[in-house]
Amino acid sequence: MNDVLALLRPDLRDFAGYASARRAQAAGTVWLNANESPSPSLADGGLSLNRYPEPQPSALRERMAWLYGVRAEQLMVTRGSDEGIDLLVRAFCRAGVDAVLIAPPCFGMYAVCARVQNAPLVEVPLEETDGTWSLDLPGVIAAVAGRKVRIVFLCSPANPTGQALSLAQVRGLADALQGRAILVVDEAYAEYSSVASASRLLADFPGLVVLRTLSKAHALAGARVGALLAGAALISVLRNLSAPYPVPAPSAALALAALSDAGIDQSRRRCQLAVDERGALRRELTQVAGVRRVYASEGNYLLARFADAQAAFERLLAAGVVVRDMRAMAGLQDALRISIGSAEENRALLSALQQVPA
Repeated sequence: MNDVLALLRPDLRDFAGYASARRAQAAGTVWLNANESPSPSLADGGLSLNRYPEPQPSALRERMAWLYGVRAEQLMVTRGSDEGIDLLVRAFCRAGVDAVLIAPPCFGMYAVCARVQNAPLVEVPLEETDGTWSLDLPGVIAAVAGRKVRIVFLCSPANPTGQALSLAQVRGLADALQGRAILVVDEAYAEYSSVASASRLLADFPGLVVLRTLSKAHALAGARVGALLAGAALISVLRNLSAPYPVPAPSAALALAALSDAGIDQSRRRCQLAVDERGALRRELTQVAGVRRVYASEGNYLLARFADAQAAFERLLAAGVVVRDMRAMAGLQDALRISIGSAEENRALLSALQQVPA
């Protein structure tokens, strides 16, 4: 058995999933197999919404595979990255037995999905030295060996701390975890980073999974379209566990339009603008009274520590500027996360922070 498939929950190894009408791949002109309406709604807009969509829209899957440099059989279209996280936890973790490892502070959905599945949560906190965050690689490897860890979730670039894993780090960790745990690298912010994607290593490590999304760089957060990249065998298993029709036809159409040549060029310009604004905003923030530290970032956000984070947060809200309060996370009791906005939005943020409290 493939080493990766051997890590699956035993009760799911032969699970075929729901055989929906569209998975049958039958050809015809009169469709009477799915209890659909024979005529479209007035709101249809030419999308044939009276019919169920392809479970994995072929044109979109091919385009996303091209975008991420993988084969179509190595990609599953998902409802954002969240669906991929949830499917992986359900596929590999027996409730109360197989653990999920995270490196906090990090994206909260890993812990949420573990909790829903009743999978034990193992934490190997990030290390901060002289204003730089880093992953405790030996600690991760040791925890996998000793705590029945089945999945390791890592962000790169990390949310909210901003650092990215090098390919050498991913390679070393993937090698150490082979046959013992799945390594999932969440690259939701990869387009803003100077570090190469871990998808380059998929051919070498069957236990490596990469998550991508169109929510950020491609400005489709409301469409909920992402991708899970992995070996073809694992993709087949996860498709059996997913909902019968996970990708709504309007979302697939919007995503395909956004991934046209012109759309991709626009996304690249958008990302470069965000990177430029990120650098400028970080420089300006470091000069604001009450800002203790602004961390370097490879994402479209900055993590900042404040002498009085509550006062800063309230001052921003009073000016209509909403940032993410990170103070509930361990080690970030004085921190706010600031998404990179337009130049005008960033000026509004700085202006609010520079206001002297009454």
